[in-house]
Parts: sequence; C-alpha cells; structure tokens
Amino acid sequence: MESPVCQEGRTFVEVINEKYSPENFPCRRGLGMGVVVVVPTACPQGSPMKDRLNLPSVLVLNGCGISKAGDQSEIAAFCAHVMELDLSHNKLQDWHEIGKIVSNIPNLDFLNLSYNPLGGMTLEPQCAEAFSRVRRLVLNNTQVCWDTVMLLTREIPELEELFVCLNEYSGVRASSVACPNLRLLHITDNSLHDWAEVRKFGSMFPGLDTLVMANNNLASIQDSKDILQRLFPNLRSINLHNSGLNRWEDIEKLNFFPKLEEVRLQGIPLLQTYTTEERRSLMIAQLPSISLLNGSVVTESEREDAERFFIRYYLHCPEEELPHRYHCLVNKYGKLEPLAEIDLRPRCHAQIEVHCEEKVEQLNIRLDQTVAELKKQLTSVVQLSTSSMRLYYIDKSSAFGPDELKYNTRALHSYNIQDGDEILVVPKTK
Repeated sequence: MESPVCQEGRTFVEVINEKYSPENFPCRRGLGMGVVVVVPTACPQGSPMKDRLNLPSVLVLNGCGISKAGDQSEIAAFCAHVMELDLSHNKLQDWHEIGKIVSNIPNLDFLNLSYNPLGGMTLEPQCAEAFSRVRRLVLNNTQVCWDTVMLLTREIPELEELFVCLNEYSGVRASSVACPNLRLLHITDNSLHDWAEVRKFGSMFPGLDTLVMANNNLASIQDSKDILQRLFPNLRSINLHNSGLNRWEDIEKLNFFPKLEEVRLQGIPLLQTYTTEERRSLMIAQLPSISLLNGSVVTESEREDAERFFIRYYLHCPEEELPHRYHCLVNKYGKLEPLAEIDLRPRCHAQIEVHCEEKVEQLNIRLDQTVAELKKQLTSVVQLSTSSMRLYYIDKSSAFGPDELKYNTRALHSYNIQDGDEILVVPKTK
C-alpha cells in the first residue's frame, strides 16, 4: 500500500533536490555535457535546498510522482539556465501548479507534459501566459481538451512544435487567432476521420511545414486545388500512415499542396491489393514533385522507371478509366510497348545430332549432366564402352573446328550447346 505522501505526489522542488544533489554524485570527477553547478546568489532563508546542485540544462523528471510545484523562489534560484524540461508520466493535474514551475524557468524552450492526467482540467488565460516563452510543447495522452490547446497556442505566439497525440480528438474547433510560427503539428492516434476537421489546421497554423496524422483513419481529401493551395501554402511534409484513403483521386490531390516534397503513406486500403514494387512505382508516378516517399529518397532514375511502369500498367485499361496522370506521362514518353518477356533461366535440354562413323542419330540430352554421364548415355547409341570413345563438340554457328570434350567432370551447359549442334563420337584406337 502506498504511503500518504506517494498518493498525494511530490513537489518539483523535492525531486530536483533529491535527484541532483551533490550527495548523489560522490564519485563525480567533472561535469557532464550541459551540466551546471548552480550556486544561487540569494538562497531563500530557511531553504531545505543544498548550497549547490548538479543541474543540467536538459532536465528529465519523468515518472517521479510530481503533483505540485513547491517553493517558487527555489525553482527560480536553481532553474534559471534550464532550457528543456521533461515532466511526462507524473501526477500533475492542476494547470496552476504547472504554471508555477514554468513561470520560474525563464529560458524554457521545450516542455513535455505527456501522460499527466489533465483531462477536464481548466486552464485560465492568466495562467496560460506563463507558457509564452515555450517553443516546443508535448501534450501526448493527457486528454487535454482542444479548447485548452487553442488557448495555449494563442498565449504562445512563438510556438513552433506541438504534439497532441492519443487525446481522442474526433473534431477540432478553429481558433479566431492564428499561431503563425507553428511548423510541426504531431496529432497521431486520434479519431479525425473527416477532412473538414483537418482543413481547420490551415487557417490556425498558416506556417505549417510538417503535418503528422498517422493512425487517424482519415477517409478522404475533399478540398479543391485552389482551397488546398490557399490553406496549406507552406506544407512540405505530410504523414497519413494507416489512414482510410481508398481512391487514387485522393493521392492525386496531394499534388495540390504547392510545396509538398515528402509523403508517408503506408497501411492505407487503396494499396492493399498491390505488390510492394507496384505500390511504390505507382505512388512515385502519381506524385511528380515528391522527393521522399515513406522515408526513402526518390532518385531521378527511379522516377523515370516508375513513370514508364505507370504507362505500361494502364496500357490495356479502358479509355474512360485511365487516370489523368496517364495522359501526362504519355505526352512525356509516348505510348510505350509492353516489355518483352525474356527467360534468363539456363536451358535444361538440347536436341543434337550424334555422328559415329557412318551413323547419324538425333538425340535429346540434358545439359546439366557431365561429360562422363553423356558418355554413358551414348553407349547404347554407338555400341561403344565409355572407355573406348572420344567425344568432340561441333558448334554449328562457329567457324572453329571440333572441341574435344576431355574433362569427364565438366557440365555440358558450360559448352553453351544449342539445338542443332553435333557430337562426334570417335572410337579409340588400340
């Protein structure tokens, strides 16, 4: 059974004092990268903190049972240089307590609050102002409501990266105030099925560069070219892994994002029936501006091969069913003929003529056998023992003379024997 202290949680101040006190580093022989020995110039009177702490600029306090801030003057005294703070997997459920921590770390750039129980908790605008200096904010699996997310984006005008995965969003409400500097929105593993919800991100985040929406089961991309160009003028990368896209028309619409160069699209219903090679080739051919597909660089030679493959793939498709891209590529390469099917497997048999003195017989021989095995096959044809015959190979297409088959262990296919060639059997003289 947990003690009352564990049930109530601990303070931020208690945890950093315990984790980073010099008493916990008895063998320390120097500072690690990013570690600062903090000596506060004005330590609060009666403070339980030590005179100095081995405090890094990247502070990782995940899973420490933190539920409250503690003495704010001590946070300010010891955390002035901290730039990144990981408070994931704690017991923080009061925005006011989080605000006390953040407001006393003036250089904070990155804040991770993932897996704290913030669902249903109200964030007051005055408290949200404490987050104004944060540039990267992670709220994965906090169940924080979308209205709170919008309040934070309004109060953090310089916010550049926002992570709101696993929060069960099925819809979002557009904000009246844009967050112009947001470059990355990571909103995977939610329930955004309707493109009407995704469309709102364009007006809320006009500078959006990367949109990661994997595992949302998005059904389709519904907007026209003009709307997509206007709403997402700066979008460079989009991740739609495991979405519900099942029409090539949706893939074609990705071309309407004017700056898009990276696409991640695996696990969608549309591609289920294709082979791995067909999936990649057809996708590359449909997306002429993409330089990265599913994390792999698209080279110029791969693109040309894919586009030629695309033409041949639809070669026998009815005219009314041909995709628009087909006509564009035919204008570029012409209407290509199907590739010739060439069997590169080694030949197994050959039909030859066997000559022995005045006797000539047609014989079908296996080319995977050795010279010794051929001699055994010929004993019944020429009525000679294997030790009494010498074999010569006559290549009908060669100007050179007969080639004696001297080596009993050599395979016949190594002589490149063809249909119509001759084997001359000469009895050995005693």
